[in-house]
Amino acid sequence: MSDVTSTDAPVAELPGDGLRESIVDDLRRHIGDGLVDFLLKPQDDLWIRVATDKWAATGRALQSMGFEYFCFLSAIDWKPSPFGRGEDDPTEPPPERKTEVVQGYAGGETRFQVFARLTDVRRHVGVTLKVDVPDDPLAIDSWHAIYAGANWHERETHEMYGISFPGHPDLRNIYLPTEFEGYPLRKDFPLLARIVKPWPGIVDVEPMPAAEEAEEAPAADAAGSAAAADASADSVSPQTTDSADLADTETETASAPSVTGTADEVEAIADAVADEAHSADEVAADADAPDVEAEPIEPGTPTADSPVDAESTEDAGPESEAAVHPESAAVPADATEETVADAPDHVAPDAAPDTSGSGSPTAERPEPDTNLPGETP
Repeated sequence: MSDVTSTDAPVAELPGDGLRESIVDDLRRHIGDGLVDFLLKPQDDLWIRVATDKWAATGRALQSMGFEYFCFLSAIDWKPSPFGRGEDDPTEPPPERKTEVVQGYAGGETRFQVFARLTDVRRHVGVTLKVDVPDDPLAIDSWHAIYAGANWHERETHEMYGISFPGHPDLRNIYLPTEFEGYPLRKDFPLLARIVKPWPGIVDVEPMPAAEEAEEAPAADAAGSAAAADASADSVSPQTTDSADLADTETETASAPSVTGTADEVEAIADAVADEAHSADEVAADADAPDVEAEPIEPGTPTADSPVDAESTEDAGPESEAAVHPESAAVPADATEETVADAPDHVAPDAAPDTSGSGSPTAERPEPDTNLPGETP
């Protein structure tokens, strides 16, 4: 057998849609010739156009067939707009347009058509209904008595297109003032806002992503160069005026090993080296500090921080005064400049000589010499 497949084999036909075909047949049995045309896309959707005088009967028939859910009702104006399309570029010559009215799926014979959408929620299938609306009178029977949800939809359709719905209880405007003139969704209604100002999507055209990237590339390169220059300037260590710090820096630089690797590895090694250097500095500072031993203080000995009570000093006698003011007891009354200079820095209070003649060891300070040079005291 040959491995080559013949191209002459017949192509399998698309499967049919028995569910939607049965809907068409059932509706035809209810309204007969009122079913004017239909379009069925297998496994997709169904459009049915009915006669104008069968519009209300079609709604009742479909409701009895299980289509109990009303989706929406609206209208469409198939006339081409005499003002062109809003998405046309106003700077370009207007394109040639067709003036004939062409209806959509399932065809039509009038400019205006009303359409509605119904759904059978049990069989999970929907159908779109269309009906031609004559120009005179521009009216179609109301569905509000069949589907209550059609009430507001018919009011909106009347307000925007001017189509009347005989049998509707109250066709008041929903959006526009009562005295508003015209029907905004008709193709011959001028949209003055678009005539004065073109469609924003035509005037304010945004550049394509490729064009934006091409424009941003030079700016990004310039910013990258400036950042690299700043980083190079920051990486240069400033000169220090302290020779000792300069020497330490040179020593650390010389002793630092050459490091290569990723940025994270280099940063981790640099942190470890900095921690070791900091620890070494702390050890050196502790080694250079002198060992100071505190001298023992005998109990009762006053210190520099101890408060001095004047009355207690006078009552205690010369021994307490000498303890409080040791400098006064360290200098004898008959001392000269030479003896004072040669005297020890610290003299015990009991070593002071008795010069008062009364046995008091209190020392008197010499009177200062106030005579001018050459004068006799």
